[in-house]
Order: sequence, then structure tokens, then C-alpha cells
Amino acid sequence: MDKAEADRHDKMLELAELLAEVLQKAVPSLSEQQVEEAGIYMAKNRDVFAKAFKSQPDALSELLNPPAE
Repeated sequence: MDKAEADRHDKMLELAELLAEVLQKAVPSLSEQQVEEAGIYMAKNRDVFAKAFKSQPDALSELLNPPAE
């Protein structure tokens, strides 16, 4: 892993941690593992979520129906 890739990974983990904190506060019944997994998932797919939050909710279909490999 080169430095740029490592930096991107670190930023993704920071975002995932913050998302997990917000999710835990919003839904206290979620377990620590659930909020951690959800935070990582959202952080890894932040571009898709960003599109959805910018009045393009259909962008989420990309996560529901990933392209066949």
C-alpha cells in the first residue's frame, strides 16, 4: 500500500468512526458491532451516499443491485 492509498484508508476509517458514533446516538439499541459495520459500510460507499443526499436517491440502487462481475 502506497502512502496516498494509506492516507485514503485512514480517512475512510476516521469517517467510519464518526458515522458509528452518530448512528449509536441516533439508534441506541444497535450493538457496537452493528454501528461499527454500518459506519464502515457507509464510509466505503460515501460517494454513493453523497449522490443520494444530493437529491439523487436512485444512486442507492447501485448498492442494492451491484453490477455483475
